[in-house]
Amino acid sequence: MNKTEKQGLLELKENVALITINRPPANALNNETLYELQAVFRQLELNPNVGAIVLTGSGEKNFSSGADISEFGEMADRGTADVTLNRMHDFFNYIERFPKPVIACINGKALGGGNELQMACHLSIASDTAELGQPEIRLGIMPGYGGTQRLPRQIGQRRALELLLTGDRISAQKAADLGLINRIVPQERLLDEALKWAKQLADGPPLAMKGILDAVYRGSEVQLDEGMEIERNNVKRVMTSEDAVEGVMAFFTKRGPKFKGR
Repeated sequence: MNKTEKQGLLELKENVALITINRPPANALNNETLYELQAVFRQLELNPNVGAIVLTGSGEKNFSSGADISEFGEMADRGTADVTLNRMHDFFNYIERFPKPVIACINGKALGGGNELQMACHLSIASDTAELGQPEIRLGIMPGYGGTQRLPRQIGQRRALELLLTGDRISAQKAADLGLINRIVPQERLLDEALKWAKQLADGPPLAMKGILDAVYRGSEVQLDEGMEIERNNVKRVMTSEDAVEGVMAFFTKRGPKFKGR
């Protein structure tokens, strides 16, 4: 896939968007970077030509080392802390509820806020040299961007508590074994494999993708009967769409479907 557009952190490759956190060497998440990321995501949500997103870090050593420690002093003020934490929670929740698939492409260390960011993405692929963890405890603090909530939900409470209370880092293989990431590939193939995966998703039916993402994430927060109602409502909307008709017709005529998101 050839690059067709580049604007700051954003590259558009056909119907796949590549977002790069570009704060070398650690790709730490300061306020400015997070504002910029949020603006890019909102732009992509409104772009009908983008079907999936890959989020990665610049270089080969860090996806993101986490929050920028130089800004921690501001958090000592409760008013500032409230504003910052509310904004970060809102943004990471926004990624989790994004209506298009978001793949974290973990090209190195994903620590603290970096691991919290990749957990907010829908899927993840990591290099075989990646490391993940929540080391905040070693600074006398605790995760603040959703780590205490998403990590237990993704790998189980006891395994999460071990990582949260020790601050230990784990390898990509260990993270995959725990269910924290989906796939591992060699570093030299990482971005190509992430874009290939995103392309597969971007070529799929947008309405069905959106319906699945919504049903899974909203359904996981309610009782089973309520989740089933969310699924039923989403299925009814998807089944009456033009894309559903196209998918069935393509199946019977033995051709590839052309989905339009309608």
